[in-house]
Amino acid sequence: MKPDVLSIIGYLEIMSGHSQFKNIMYRKGAQDARKAKIFSKISREITVAVKEGGADANNNVRLRSALINARSENMPNDNIDRAIKKALGGDSDTNYQSIRYEGYGPGSVAMIVEGLTDNKNRTASEVRSAFSKHGGSLGESNSVIFQFDHIGYVLYDKKSASEEKLFEIAMEYDANDVTTTEDGFEVLCSMEKTVSLRDAMIEKFGNPLSSGITWRPKNVVAVEAEVLKTLTKLIDALEDNDDVQLVVTNCA
Repeated sequence: MKPDVLSIIGYLEIMSGHSQFKNIMYRKGAQDARKAKIFSKISREITVAVKEGGADANNNVRLRSALINARSENMPNDNIDRAIKKALGGDSDTNYQSIRYEGYGPGSVAMIVEGLTDNKNRTASEVRSAFSKHGGSLGESNSVIFQFDHIGYVLYDKKSASEEKLFEIAMEYDANDVTTTEDGFEVLCSMEKTVSLRDAMIEKFGNPLSSGITWRPKNVVAVEAEVLKTLTKLIDALEDNDDVQLVVTNCA
């Protein structure tokens, strides 16, 4: 008996739909996991900010920045409230310490890794392992930091304001530069002026996508495609670590 061609076609269509459904579910699961990871990192930052400066965002610069970042990521209010209550409750699990590691990735790319941890030994071991596994090496404190500037930034999407209007406010508050990125317009300034600049821009344009303090390379280096691929894996491994809050490099 010959196979029923229509039945075979129908079967293949069903299986194709099933495969597509699985792919969609896989992507959704990956996106959900990424969101959960981001929420966890922001929650940790909120908790530390509250423990350091209290729960009033009007008088707590670090908390205000964390809340802006939380809203830009559409973090649920329940998550925010839990992080604040956790800090106010004096839970021993909220005793996070700031950490910073410096080193070189593949291609001699300079890297800075910052985070918050309740176990420095665990975090150091995991970060060292990630560097070693992906062709990098950790350095001593201050071994690469001289290659970066510690600056403030405020990031807006391109729908919130024109580059010209942003530039006007930026210059009024002595910002260093306004650059266009894939995400939007980024205003750079000295650390000391981050708060005043950000608050002025919020009053004019509403909440930014994000703001805060970061490291920017004084000079950038280019690497070959294969090296970049390995470097990207190292960055992904570090960013996947719950204790890591920020990873920066001097790679172009």
